[in-house]
Formats: sequence, C-alpha cells, structure tokens
Amino acid sequence: MPFDADIVVPISAIEHYEYCARQCALIHVDGVWSDNQHTVRGQHEHRRVDSGAHRQERGALVLRAIPLWSETFGLSGRADAVEVTDGAVTPVEYKAGTRHGQAADLQVCAQAICLEEMLGIEVPYGYVWYASPRRRSRVAFTATLRSEVLDVVESIRFQIRFGTLPDAPNDTRCRECQLLHHCLPEISDGRDRVTHFMRRDVFGCAT
Repeated sequence: MPFDADIVVPISAIEHYEYCARQCALIHVDGVWSDNQHTVRGQHEHRRVDSGAHRQERGALVLRAIPLWSETFGLSGRADAVEVTDGAVTPVEYKAGTRHGQAADLQVCAQAICLEEMLGIEVPYGYVWYASPRRRSRVAFTATLRSEVLDVVESIRFQIRFGTLPDAPNDTRCRECQLLHHCLPEISDGRDRVTHFMRRDVFGCAT
C-alpha cells in the first residue's frame, strides 16, 4: 500500500497510541503533557540511556540515544540503544516497568524499520528491556508486526493531519494516565455524561 509520509510521526507516539488513541492525540496534536509517578519513574530509569555514552557490553558495541528516521514511512525518533556485533545491528528499547500489551514491540520494530532504511541492512529482531524483572524480551520483526506498526503510524498521521481527538475510553487505563485531569474521561467518552457531570459536580445533585 502507498504511504503518505509528508507528516513525520514521532516513534514515541506509537506507545501513546497503543495505550490510548485519545492520549496520543492530546500529546501529539494538542501538545498537552503532564508528569505522574509513572512518567517520572520512566525518566529516572532512562538516565543512563539518555546520557548518550557508548560502551562495550557482552561483546557488543552499545550505542546509546541514536537518532532515527525513515523518509519512506515518515518516521523520526531515536533508539534507546543499538547493539552492533559482527555487522549485525539490534535495537534495544528500555521500559521502566513490566510488559503491558505489545506497545514496546511495535516501538522497537519501528526503530528497526528506520535502521534498515538508514543503513541498507536487514534487522530481523530486537529486544525490550523491562526494569522491574530486570530481563529483556526478544522481539522478532515478522511481516505481521511490521504491518501493524505501519497501520498505527498511519492512524497517528491521520490524527495529526486532521486534528482529531477520539472519545475517552473511560476505563481502568484512565486512572493511571498522566493526562487524566486534561482528558476528563467522565465527560468525554462519547456517552451522555455531560448532563450527569453538570448535575453532580457543578450543581451538586445527582438526580
């Protein structure tokens, strides 16, 4: 399928979109950001990665904070780390907590797509390092996973192009979201909650 790459999508937006399409639009369309305990923890865990210090580890040259881009697919961002061993290049994404869904898999696969275009080589797999269990998970960049990455990228590009703001899911994700007070999921989930909100929180009655 043809890809419209005139609007560059940040690789970081993939994780936001997978968590919640509305969160992604608030951050990357409206420019809204706020920290909570999860984002602060993530920033703390990324301090060594963000330093950009390169070193030898486990027989591999580990390059940190590497800029990435793809003109073909309109992607831009950076890899937390790229391991180089005997000509093989492997992206590594660092996460502060534990695995939740496939957001990190999509993100590291997007990094591989960029590396392949930049270097003209094949990148068949990568890793996601999870800080809580202190272990990393191998991610095979299958044709299915690559297709899912590009579908998400096009969905994000649609949001950016047209300024769309999806309805809030108003589920358990909202309680953990750093944008909870910007989003107001109780009155923006697409259901008829505005009247209830006005009665309860503005006029002080729930009838």
